[in-house]
Amino acid sequence: MSHSTTTTTTTTSEQSDLANELACYLQSGAGEIDFATMSAIECKYDAHYNARQYLYQLPSGQLSLLEMVLYLPSDTSSADIETIRLTTLKTAMTWHKTYASQKKANDIASHDVLVVDIHFTEEAQTSTKHIKGNKNISAQRVKHGFGARYFMERLVVDIEDSVQQLQVFSWHDWHTILDEVQTPGELWRFLCHHLVQLDNSANSQVPSFDTEEALVSQFLRSPSLLTPAIAVDNALVKYSIQDEPNPALVAMTLAYRNKSTTAQMYRQHLQQAAALWSQLSVQMIETFGEKQLGNDDKVSLGMEPVYWQRQLLDESLFSRHELIRTLYRHPKQGQKLQQSGYVVHQHSYESLGRHYVLIFYGQDPEGQHSKRAIQPNLAKIAQDVAVRLPIAELHHVIVMGIDFITEVDETFIDIDLWIQPVEAMTQRERQLTKQLQQLKRQAQK
Repeated sequence: MSHSTTTTTTTTSEQSDLANELACYLQSGAGEIDFATMSAIECKYDAHYNARQYLYQLPSGQLSLLEMVLYLPSDTSSADIETIRLTTLKTAMTWHKTYASQKKANDIASHDVLVVDIHFTEEAQTSTKHIKGNKNISAQRVKHGFGARYFMERLVVDIEDSVQQLQVFSWHDWHTILDEVQTPGELWRFLCHHLVQLDNSANSQVPSFDTEEALVSQFLRSPSLLTPAIAVDNALVKYSIQDEPNPALVAMTLAYRNKSTTAQMYRQHLQQAAALWSQLSVQMIETFGEKQLGNDDKVSLGMEPVYWQRQLLDESLFSRHELIRTLYRHPKQGQKLQQSGYVVHQHSYESLGRHYVLIFYGQDPEGQHSKRAIQPNLAKIAQDVAVRLPIAELHHVIVMGIDFITEVDETFIDIDLWIQPVEAMTQRERQLTKQLQQLKRQAQK
């Protein structure tokens, strides 16, 4: 097996946005796993390992992530590395078979992932006590990979409908995937795609991809990337939330299908918007947390910052693109509109039940859409919109009060946030609630 090494200098801040954001989906702390069968490998090759399982509750289901970190002496040969790696995979798959059979009783959507991380360490650092007691040991990370051919030729996996298949990645490949897909929804759909490709390779005996990097690139260039957004778009037209299909979605879909030159431009726009939305989400949650300090209602309302953060981060690449595009249209609006302020309704293209109300504050402090008039009433606005929206699937209304602040030659965006959970209603219940509100308004008049 050929391999290369890179010095271990990765820190949390250097990881992709999604790698950091997964923390808010973590169900519990990492659980250490002890594999008795690894003791023979440790003795024979002076190797050591750490194994931890992380459980994440993503919007579409549960992600079980098993991290296996192998510490090997720096003079370990390529042949020995491959032997150790193969034994590690077989050990993890044996454990996973038991884990998956127990989990099957829960009958929940899930993906099970194994990430293999190999390090070279100096001879003085190879003791188990030293490795387990020091997370910042000096080491070199071994760059390696798998691909479809590896599982066809080196590690034959029986595909059983009754047992959830374990998807295996190297550390570098896993973080490349996180860096490329950028959102929880796209990660989930890529893992579905990856499973299909592994099954196709096993059934046809022809590898459907050479490297994970090539597969994720192909996945992000496929028109199917926009399929969830198209489904939501069609539903919005059906509910009369919008008059016609989203022109930007239509243009992107055609470009992807025809593999035109503009497809790459759209891909870059999606990537940039996803990163910007991630940054804005962090800022909005931090601002919310500061304003909620000392607010006893925060917990009783179920509005902990991590809960709000998930709602913002659950958005897909196309959803983030549309939200960012709406924000960045504001400076191009006419002076009169900026002076008075205005409201834009935007819907999630990842989840039909998540609706956004973007209120751009007017510059006139006495105006109807001024920050003074809107900011104290974000919750009331969210509740009112929740009743009036004719969407049976509605589950959250997100209101954003947006202020563009110009200082010297720089412009900053300050956003006030309120996220309102909505209990599911039938169309009839929503209609009756709307009529009741109208009667109350008439009585007040």
